[in-house]
Amino acid sequence: MTVVPPAAGEPRRPSGPRDPGDAWVVAPSGEKYWGRFGAAGLLAVDPERGILLQHRVAWSHFGGTWGLPGGALHEGESAIVGAVREAQEEAGVPDAAVRPRFTSVLDLDVWSYTTVIADVVEPFDPVISDPESVALEWVPLDEVDARPLHPGFGRAWPTLRALLAVRPSLVVDAANVVGSVPNGWWKDRAGAARRLAESLSGLSVAGSDIDLGGTAWFPPIALVVEGAARGIDAPDPDADDDDALLPAGVVSLVEADAGGDDAIVAEVERRVATGAYVVAVTSDRELQARVAAAGAAQVRSSGWLQGILADAS
Repeated sequence: MTVVPPAAGEPRRPSGPRDPGDAWVVAPSGEKYWGRFGAAGLLAVDPERGILLQHRVAWSHFGGTWGLPGGALHEGESAIVGAVREAQEEAGVPDAAVRPRFTSVLDLDVWSYTTVIADVVEPFDPVISDPESVALEWVPLDEVDARPLHPGFGRAWPTLRALLAVRPSLVVDAANVVGSVPNGWWKDRAGAARRLAESLSGLSVAGSDIDLGGTAWFPPIALVVEGAARGIDAPDPDADDDDALLPAGVVSLVEADAGGDDAIVAEVERRVATGAYVVAVTSDRELQARVAAAGAAQVRSSGWLQGILADAS
């Protein structure tokens, strides 16, 4: 791999300072890729208007094609933050207008590109805010293939489009998950449930862990609590939000009025009815059978979730 700075006079970002990440990575085979630390793009999905595409200016790499707002990552910058930053710079995406749903990573060893698929939660009109765009448009899903697409995006689009129809959602048996670890939880059941809720906030789940494509998913989570855990507060999703981005993996508390099992089954049924791909989490054998009958796409054990939390810590 060779890192090559932009040529003198190259018009890329002529009005702003260059970042160390603004450089070409040249593979041993000769192909070159923009972004010393990799690159990322934002695939913003509006349920009414389609996806946001950028018509690339002629002088850019694969100029004249349509692709996603995006670009080189800064050193140490996460792909999600970088994709949103680039989309703000190139398309005027407002703060907190999108919520990540999942990511898809193309890893070439010498370079990687992360597509951040995000749902629009505050509708906006894109604005051409730097010289890299000829046009910005919301394009209906059925019309994307009719555009001359950037080769990389064109190869990825069929898989990405199929995944747009999938909306994972977790329904978690709080008492069962808390009780799966002998850490003294019985001394403070409410506190243990609160700590579980906090650890679930912003959770990412590998696509392979829920038998889906994509690299990492950020599903909404229903945490069903009962008994002494009733009345705890849900984590504040904005408490640590300093990236102009609504958080992923939002946790909602569902309080069981009576039996916790019945509330879990009801929540599975409710989410299945909305079209969600529901993953129910419990190690209770009888409850596993009930949530499967209620339509859960998958049933996972408490140990499965504990393993994901341990890897994330």
